[in-house]
Amino acid sequence: MAHNINEGKRVFTVGNSWHGLGTVVESEVKSSEAIKLAQLDYNVVKTPLFANDKQLDSHVAIIREDTKDILGITTPKYQIVQNIDAFGFFDTVVGDGQAIYHSAGALGNGERIWILAKLPNDIIINNEDKVEKYLCLTTSHDGKSALQMYFTPVRVVCQNTLNMSMSDSKNGISIRHSAQYKSRIEEARKVLNISINYYQQFEQIVKQFEEKVLTFNEVQGYFNNVLAIDESTEVSTQKENTRQELFTLFENGTGQKLGNKHSIWKAYNSVTEYVDHYRTVKKLDVDKTNKLKSIWFGSGAKLKEKAYNEALVLAK
Repeated sequence: MAHNINEGKRVFTVGNSWHGLGTVVESEVKSSEAIKLAQLDYNVVKTPLFANDKQLDSHVAIIREDTKDILGITTPKYQIVQNIDAFGFFDTVVGDGQAIYHSAGALGNGERIWILAKLPNDIIINNEDKVEKYLCLTTSHDGKSALQMYFTPVRVVCQNTLNMSMSDSKNGISIRHSAQYKSRIEEARKVLNISINYYQQFEQIVKQFEEKVLTFNEVQGYFNNVLAIDESTEVSTQKENTRQELFTLFENGTGQKLGNKHSIWKAYNSVTEYVDHYRTVKKLDVDKTNKLKSIWFGSGAKLKEKAYNEALVLAK
């Protein structure tokens, strides 16, 4: 499987995960165990940069202490969030044993890490189509992204990650790497408590998706909107092939025969299955290591977000 984890080793998971990677353990673990199982117990430091034998005041390098890899270049004001602090932040926000550490790992040389926890009370559609609820924390050491915490559901029958509207602030928080990040824990708690309620809204929306059956023209219009296809102009071969693949998944994808076959829910899941399992990603290296990054943080995530938003329009 395509991933961006060194040989699939720098990750742990409780039971079988949707991404199928890493060291498998049979029961939940504490954060102190999780950070070791995922091999995230390393520190990063800011190191001066030099040009023509002179130290630069404008930028510093972020270096991983154990491997000496340069993970990024940033300004001196950038506040490092060590991996152990990210786990501690996660513990403080979630608290009270409400979440089970499900997996954690690093992408690339360790420039981005994630922690994934499973929340209780799965969403069940038509008594058989189960959606599990997860909370994801991710942060980077390359100066390019903030510490983020958000919800990401997973449809169990086909192991697809679903995207709620990431533009909705109620679905998560983003905290810049500044000296004040620790002071925002209480704010994070409040936002995430709201997000738990948002999961309840998501459950109602999903059930609306499943109840509404689409005509052929509505399905084609939906895929056209997701893929930005304009029928009044010539459709590229690539987009036409993608649209045909989505139609195939809509009819015969994993789990598509559960409940109402031609529902909005099935149209949406044809896109998520395509992104997670069939879509190729540009600029892959020889190990296709950008796949997971695209699904969670890049173009794949944006395509699924667009599919969700277009499904909301159809459901109204």
